[in-house]
Amino acid sequence: QVQLVESGGGLVQPGGSLTLSCVVNGTFAALNFMNWHRQRPGKEPELVASITVGGRQDYADLVRGRFIISRDNAKNSVYLQMNNLEPEDTAVYLCNVLIRPTGAADWTRYWGQGTQVTVSS
Repeated sequence: QVQLVESGGGLVQPGGSLTLSCVVNGTFAALNFMNWHRQRPGKEPELVASITVGGRQDYADLVRGRFIISRDNAKNSVYLQMNNLEPEDTAVYLCNVLIRPTGAADWTRYWGQGTQVTVSS
């Protein structure tokens, strides 16, 4: 079975930084887009950042210039470096990846369980 394992969340003061990691474990045929979503308190889930196999990056307006998404294809990993964090960045951050399972013809989106990021004084 494919599993996405997230790490790096925690409590940080405003203006601080955190880096989240997500590793895709298990067996699969191929990986495609790797993404980070988040769900802030009282709000619907939102896409934070996305990165293609070739490394092209897209960001939500609220995080552009502060967050950096990257990937290591050899390690089947995606990262989210978060700088100058603000209280409104407090959320559960969820990794998700488009994966073609072994023996499958179609792509499937797999999700991690999420990691809590709390920005507070």
